[in-house]
Amino acid sequence: MRYRIVHRTDYRYSAPVSRARNEAHLRPRDTDRQHCESSELTVEPTPTSWSERTDFFGNPVVSFAVDGPFVELTVTSTSVVSVSGREPLPATGPAWEQARDTLANDLGPETLAAREFCFESPLVPVSSGVRAFAEPSFTAARPLTEAVSELTERIFVDFLYDPGFTTVTTPLEDVLTFRRGVCQDFAHLAIGCLRSMGLAARYVSGYLETAPPPGEERLVGADASHAWPSVFIPGWGWLDVDPTNDQLVGSSYVTTAWGRDYSDVSPLKGIVFGGGDSHTLHVSVDVTRSVPAGHWADSAGGS
Repeated sequence: MRYRIVHRTDYRYSAPVSRARNEAHLRPRDTDRQHCESSELTVEPTPTSWSERTDFFGNPVVSFAVDGPFVELTVTSTSVVSVSGREPLPATGPAWEQARDTLANDLGPETLAAREFCFESPLVPVSSGVRAFAEPSFTAARPLTEAVSELTERIFVDFLYDPGFTTVTTPLEDVLTFRRGVCQDFAHLAIGCLRSMGLAARYVSGYLETAPPPGEERLVGADASHAWPSVFIPGWGWLDVDPTNDQLVGSSYVTTAWGRDYSDVSPLKGIVFGGGDSHTLHVSVDVTRSVPAGHWADSAGGS
């Protein structure tokens, strides 16, 4: 699949801003299943400083500052990304206890890199409540892929998708107590569950195709940034699942960045000086299938 992604963020302030500093994780990263063909980030008003780098987790990051006065700030990211499906899951895989023990004892570079995602992080505490929710899926000697599949389904069934209930600062324990939240919360919960069992899990930020293929239902979270957890399977790699929609992550998903939790890969964050005591925020995301260059010319003859 080939997608064109337009992610627009508009801020409007109640008083002039004298200076804004921001950091953006908006360029989709290259992975073993996707390639970012092009990406452009535009900011209005025009930034007075701009830098690009790669963060600790290998994600592309843009930092910029805008000097005022201004009362509106618009950031638009436009990217073209080609995506392929992952290789099939192994018919049999390690039991979850075997995966846990490998992460604890194997000194190979791939396992050591995955081990960074075994520990609690700022937005994902590993509490007794989170572990209690996880344990029914992790029965003795159960294959890891089977345990993850059931955990994904349980979050989908037991929790209500409620965009008005949580914010980026809502504690995970509140999500667990009230059984509601959004994709970010469900990703954090799944990650906390996996880490509580000694497994490696990372937070993935990205997008879903906006319009579904003919005959298929539109997925939850397709009109905004999306998020999901990824679990490390020793000897195979990282498995991405989507508890918001109870399915494996496939070719209708685009990965932007990954880290320990949302705080590592927020699409856009920063600080403003001035701006009054209130502001409004509007975010729009459009992910549409894009025809490869030359496609129409190649298929135009013959009739």
